[in-house]
Amino acid sequence: MTVFVVRRLALLVLALFLASLLAFALLRLLPGDAAAARGGITADPAQLRAIRHELGLDRSLAEQYRSWLGGVLHGDLGRSQLNGTSVTAELGEKLRVTGPLVLAALALALAGAVPLGVLAALRHRTRLGTGISTVGQLGIALPTLWVGLLLVTVFAVEARLLPAQGFPVEGWSAPGEAARSLVLPVVTLALSEGAVLLRFVRSAALDVLGRDFLRTARASGRTRAGALWRHGLRNAAGPVLSVLGVQVAALLVGAVVVEKVFALPGVGSMLVADVGNRDMVKVQGEVLVVVAVVLAVGFLVDVAQRLIDPRLRETAS
Repeated sequence: MTVFVVRRLALLVLALFLASLLAFALLRLLPGDAAAARGGITADPAQLRAIRHELGLDRSLAEQYRSWLGGVLHGDLGRSQLNGTSVTAELGEKLRVTGPLVLAALALALAGAVPLGVLAALRHRTRLGTGISTVGQLGIALPTLWVGLLLVTVFAVEARLLPAQGFPVEGWSAPGEAARSLVLPVVTLALSEGAVLLRFVRSAALDVLGRDFLRTARASGRTRAGALWRHGLRNAAGPVLSVLGVQVAALLVGAVVVEKVFALPGVGSMLVADVGNRDMVKVQGEVLVVVAVVLAVGFLVDVAQRLIDPRLRETAS
């Protein structure tokens, strides 16, 4: 197990390095640069050359990458090419919105998907099971943007129970207002994520229900639900964990849409604005952090799967 963890950590570091190199290279293929955005439409060629020199854009790409990567290794993601602010500090502020949004949505999605998925498997080919599966398929099909607008119309515009958009200026210093502003975004994100997870939980539970060891447990006197709870859930957890690792990336992509719909000052809104402004240093820092989160979740999922399933530990060894 120790050898597996060390090997997996080495692959994570290598993947992060390749992601940083790829993000840096691909962003340079976009038309325009920060100098043009900073100088505006009235800037003449001499002014643009001066701005590029100030920002270091006249250096070779290899020098720019080495300089940025050196800062990253010391925890410094660089400074904005437009206003000189620290990318690390600004990203930390934005994560105070995006972090709770994604974590709360994931928790809510799991809280709904796991029991409903298991129930749909236990009531397979009944009206209840078919109804739960149909609702799950409908949740997958509905666009996140449409769901968000519908929730705003019902709960913010019509019922006036929750704020439609925005986040308090005081941030989490006003915890009540901050939490209320995230309710609709969290529900919007959790509905689409929960529908996907429900489908996989149901499939994993159905697969376990057909295994011989569960038939043996039922033959010993346990009910179908009792046998699944006592012997089957641990076996069903492995495939669900694999899907969960992939869905974290989908959650982060969905957070970009949700933050725009609800005007939240999170990482998604920051990323969209910085791409439009061609602030490459900020964009590559944001992309690297998002990739690091996804890779870290994948690493934790791999470790958790081997802790749950002894057969995987034997294969790894």
